[in-house]
Amino acid sequence: MDRNVHILVSGRVQGVWFRGSTANVAEALGLVGWVRNLPDGCVEIEAQGPAPKIEEFIAWCRIGPPRASVDRLAIVEQPPTANYSSFEVRRP
Repeated sequence: MDRNVHILVSGRVQGVWFRGSTANVAEALGLVGWVRNLPDGCVEIEAQGPAPKIEEFIAWCRIGPPRASVDRLAIVEQPPTANYSSFEVRRP
């Protein structure tokens, strides 16, 4: 069964290739959705896919790419949607 999660990532997550890495990991896991930087320094993500792959994705988000320092994830479950066909990096 597919899950759709909205994730806010806080910490040192901008300027460390977090968005690009997130897209690469999501695509490798077969997820769809998007990622973008927010003006407050957080990264916002919406990801959808099979529940086990979403769990792997969330585990990666807790660490992020090598130069990132994740302080906190805020995760909200949402109903799955048919709005996405790929995983994209959105501009703020």
